[in-house]
Amino acid sequence: MNNLLCFAGLVLAVVLSAQQPDAPAVAPAAATAAKLSPEEIVAEREKYVQEVLAAIKGREKEPAEAVFKNIQRFKGVPAGRLPMIMNMGFSRSLGVSCTHCHMPGEWDKEDKPQKQIAREMAAMADKISRELLPAIKNLDSKQPTVNCTTCHRGEVRPALDLPGTAPRAATPPPAKAPGE
Repeated sequence: MNNLLCFAGLVLAVVLSAQQPDAPAVAPAAATAAKLSPEEIVAEREKYVQEVLAAIKGREKEPAEAVFKNIQRFKGVPAGRLPMIMNMGFSRSLGVSCTHCHMPGEWDKEDKPQKQIAREMAAMADKISRELLPAIKNLDSKQPTVNCTTCHRGEVRPALDLPGTAPRAATPPPAKAPGE
């Protein structure tokens, strides 16, 4: 399990290091949300969840793609569950509000790159959970799973260093044998 978490951390480190160094870590609207206290973020998320649930009242049991525009990942999920999945599975795991990935009231828009990043990260977690973890022999778990919280722990950036440890230096490339 530790090797898998290291692998997932490595994948995340590669993704993060591929970002342009001068690019802001978060979009401007997300930066504004980051200034909110944790309690304010929770209150804002709850406000948006209630707004969305009120807007779909009576259609909660329909498939998400029949109720919401631009559903890509959660086709077939009951529409009433989607705001809860977004709130608990994504927003809470990253310690952000809905505005980190979405424009309030324009939930289907693709204006923020965080929305596509979340989709791709969720696909990565699904692949790890469905394919890679079950392939590990002697893993003491009936249904091993990774999710957003596994790495993010309530923070936008994944936890790449353990508390109380110094960051590791980059591993030097292996020495070449004579004649190579």
